[in-house]
Amino acid sequence: MKKLLFISILTILCKYTYAVPDSFADLVEELSPSVVSIASTTIIENNSTNEIPQFPEGSPFDEFFKDYFDRDQNRSQRPMTGLGSGFIISDDGIIVTNNHVIEGADEITVILYDETEFSAELLGRDPKADIAVLKINSDNKELRSVNWGDSDAMRVGDWTIAIGNPLGLGGTVTAGILSAISRDIGGGPYVKFLQTDASINRGNSGGPLFNIKGEVIGINSAIVSQTGGSIGLGFAIPSNSAKKIVQQLKDFGKTKRGWLGVQIQPVTKDFAESLGLPNQKGAFVSNVNPEGPSKDAGLEPGDVILKFNDKEIIKMPDLPRLVAESDVGSTAYLEVWRKNKKIYLEVLLGELPGEVLTERDNKNILDDIKNIQSLGISVSNHEDGVEVKIIEAENSNLLIGDIISEVNRELILNINSFEQIINKLEKSGRSSLLLKIIRNDEQLWITIKFNN
Repeated sequence: MKKLLFISILTILCKYTYAVPDSFADLVEELSPSVVSIASTTIIENNSTNEIPQFPEGSPFDEFFKDYFDRDQNRSQRPMTGLGSGFIISDDGIIVTNNHVIEGADEITVILYDETEFSAELLGRDPKADIAVLKINSDNKELRSVNWGDSDAMRVGDWTIAIGNPLGLGGTVTAGILSAISRDIGGGPYVKFLQTDASINRGNSGGPLFNIKGEVIGINSAIVSQTGGSIGLGFAIPSNSAKKIVQQLKDFGKTKRGWLGVQIQPVTKDFAESLGLPNQKGAFVSNVNPEGPSKDAGLEPGDVILKFNDKEIIKMPDLPRLVAESDVGSTAYLEVWRKNKKIYLEVLLGELPGEVLTERDNKNILDDIKNIQSLGISVSNHEDGVEVKIIEAENSNLLIGDIISEVNRELILNINSFEQIINKLEKSGRSSLLLKIIRNDEQLWITIKFNN
């Protein structure tokens, strides 16, 4: 009886015992030569009007600083260098990184594991997904590439390994677990991120996130931190989202995304009740582009798209991502709620029109995020105002990824101006604010209440 009991206890213990690696050293030794550092150099105009510090008459520093400032002001241009990471995906020198690592660069230098440097050619970049593809001519030098893994097969709690160039310290390795999947952190409508607690800092951007098989399951892209350093909240673009984009950038120099040609809004509780919907799932069609594919297919304003190619639209942001990942020219099957019943439509997807790109002046690789407690949101700087990164308040009309450009008709320049305007209006006794926002490239006006 005791022997039987011991076997039963051992069986239970074995069921909940998992193999924990003693070391990642062998794996890291194999993978490190495939990870590169990237230096992007931008030539900027020197518009500074520095004044010479004032010293007592006859001071020995007087002539020194005069010479220094004269030389500095004669320089009309000066280089500014940003640092990031990347990884080699083919032996002929194709390298993947983040778009924000190389955006606006006049020169791009790739530094291999052994510190050999090569000038890189930009094959293509996708600002919407924050991915860029580079090419180096390795001069017959043997390169070691890595393979893509299946990010959809990853589970919360799986081991992850990050290798990159944080703060210019190349060849840095950190490890942790996959903390969450399908995170929406406001990185645009086309990507949902993997979250890891492997330490990621400025400079890790564009570097690979590996599984314990040594396969790339993500591209490290962002952190959430009020200090700028790692607090265990790192985010990576999933490999299954990145692979297709990388191939298109390599082949065409741009990404070809599917396009429905509709403007959509979330299905609010009031919308659901008025439309006779049992829940708030789906995407409410607020407008149909007269030149878009959906117009010809019969989609109408007021429809609610419930499914796209048999995939349920749980929340409104699910739809743009699913459409964008679909092939241009393919047929999409929609389940639509109209006049208290479901109908089914077929749409021949077009190609998402390209946007005019504005080069960013800010070369910080990962943006700091500021918490605005009175509104229950956290925001980061954006060229058009501030971008909503986190929403804590319940029943907010804002969505993650919204760009706030005006508050009560006052223009927002950056986080500081946004915070000053909010504080001023809160002290005035107002209970709500009128915000002008940019959402999915459309301008909207919404209201938001102060937290009580």
